[in-house]
Amino acid sequence: MRVVLCEGAGDESVLRITEVPEPPLGPGTVRIRVHAAGVNRADLLQRRGLYPPPPGVTAILGLECAGTVMETAPDVTEWSPGDRVMALLPGGAQAEEVVGDAGLVLPVPENLGLVEAAALPEALATVDLAVFRIGRLRRGETVLIHGGSGGVGTIGIQMARAVGARVVATAGGAGRCRRCEALGAHRCADHRRERFEDAVAEVSGGRGADVILDIVGAPYLERHVAVAAPGGRIVVIALAGGRRTEIDLAPLLTRRLSLTGSTLRARPLEERRRIVREVRRRFLPRVASGRIRPVVSHVLPVDDVATAHRLMAASEQFGKIVLTFPAGEERDDG
Repeated sequence: MRVVLCEGAGDESVLRITEVPEPPLGPGTVRIRVHAAGVNRADLLQRRGLYPPPPGVTAILGLECAGTVMETAPDVTEWSPGDRVMALLPGGAQAEEVVGDAGLVLPVPENLGLVEAAALPEALATVDLAVFRIGRLRRGETVLIHGGSGGVGTIGIQMARAVGARVVATAGGAGRCRRCEALGAHRCADHRRERFEDAVAEVSGGRGADVILDIVGAPYLERHVAVAAPGGRIVVIALAGGRRTEIDLAPLLTRRLSLTGSTLRARPLEERRRIVREVRRRFLPRVASGRIRPVVSHVLPVDDVATAHRLMAASEQFGKIVLTFPAGEERDDG
């Protein structure tokens, strides 16, 4: 089967479409014929040698896919051949076939095609973990979501609005900000020309952000501490701006703030299963009703994976970039 691999670490030139044997079916797993797979910044970091897969996980790129079930292990009863599914994986999603844990598989709602579905698992799970499990966002609170125009951001805006939170997003450029507000952000700050602190004050009535989803890291940490509401929760999920900084810790004490770092990929399997179950219970019905909708910016054949990486590195997408696999295209009815 054809897969996306990196030959060494470096720029897009190290990406290769190559043939490897089909993965074996193990206990508790499902084999999926992949129609489409999402591209995430984690793929770019892995390509550069900065985010290796966890021990025992394939070096094939990709953390999410959508397709149809080919076969299941004897102990799997929920899924059957022909089911349209999307799956969260620790790696290996960018391949013609994947074998994934049955507990990390979700049904594709009837209102979605498989290309759209491939843009959902990683974002839904990441936001559920960071904003709702760790951040404990509740109805009526204010959340600040950086990178509102990205794959996680576009879904995070919709998930937060769906539970009745006030949403402030950031994005680069007035046009992107308007699109974030069309998705449900009460206010989107153009980080190229305005301060997100002012947008948070406007939306929260001066209280501050109860939850901050931070993808920037070091350059924003002091500002996040300053803009957080009393009892605020800052959750760092990426370090796009850098990893080292110095801050005054006193406000964390006096305003009872919490600062937490989080990644999804390396968490224990049972914990990832719980997250997927919660996504299915709480948010998949909202996807099926159209209240939460994946935003797909670019759809490219897998042979153009280098182009996908260049687009993402330049932040030229709004929403997700998705790769398609020709072997599964004729099976997509969406």
